Amino acid sequence: MKSIPRLNFAHLPTVVEPLPRLSALLKGPQLLIKRDDQTGLAFGGNKTRKLEFLLADAQANGAKTLITAGALQSNHCRQTAAAAARYGFDCILVLYSASGSGSGDPRPAVNPERNFPSASANLLLDQLLGAELVATERGQREQTLKDTFQTALQAGRRPYLIPYGGSNPLGAVSYAFAMQEFLNQNIPVDWIVFPSSSGGTQAGLVLGSRLFGYSGKVLGMSVDEPEDVLKQHVASLATETAGLLGERLTFAAQDLWVNAEYLGGGYGVMGAPEHEAIQLFARQEAILLDPVYTGRAAAGLIDQIRKGFFSSRDTVLLWHTGGTPALFADPYRDALG
Repeated sequence: MKSIPRLNFAHLPTVVEPLPRLSALLKGPQLLIKRDDQTGLAFGGNKTRKLEFLLADAQANGAKTLITAGALQSNHCRQTAAAAARYGFDCILVLYSASGSGSGDPRPAVNPERNFPSASANLLLDQLLGAELVATERGQREQTLKDTFQTALQAGRRPYLIPYGGSNPLGAVSYAFAMQEFLNQNIPVDWIVFPSSSGGTQAGLVLGSRLFGYSGKVLGMSVDEPEDVLKQHVASLATETAGLLGERLTFAAQDLWVNAEYLGGGYGVMGAPEHEAIQLFARQEAILLDPVYTGRAAAGLIDQIRKGFFSSRDTVLLWHTGGTPALFADPYRDALG
């Protein structure tokens, strides 16, 4: 296996905790949680693992400015801004909003020629961390990102483009090693459940399962994509990531477990299932879930337990991917209050 350059700033290994009160309440499988909300970088999250590899590559290429994109309340953008501040990069974030679906912040679309809405949660942290913010709308995200990169390049700012969600092979490789980390914790589980969206986390976990010998099932709860679309994307990304490591492994859509039954009102739109999941985890286990990613995955997990999908003999691990600052975004805070 090829060695990939990596910076070491995440707080690893993240802990695995039992969820005894929630397990008893739901009367289903034994539940555990892996706390990637505690990776340490400006409130942590799963993107911190990916950024260890992405920033090493940026340094190796002599970059001075990190550029990426996401929703107004993007956890990825917040962690990218934090990593940039930690290692002395400039950071430009292309942030979009939309009406409901796709925003991660269900407010009216932002006019790029006007100021951003009043900052809260991740958006406030982006500003505090010193990132430059460029406003766009969802349908214009890719073009705005390209334009922003070209402008920085022409200005001699030596930009490095980090893809949406950090989900390219270099980012995904981090979760292959996260699977190795988990297996080294010697906690047997039958299922690993987590939110899946841009695909990097799931691609890494399924690759890591094959590389390091995890025999259980890896179930991605889709946050925003149909099952067939997400499976195909993850399979392709896992195959590419294996190639980056010098491993001749291929993955097909039928190899993967994806559940896309819990898309609700769309990406970033918190409904009653997410609301219930957040409250249950908080009041039963004092664990805070975010409203967009792990909150939705937990809602799906709870519903599947109630439907009898998991055996009472199973042990199921929920992999918390972070994002808790979004709880303090105005719309979510008001809904949960």
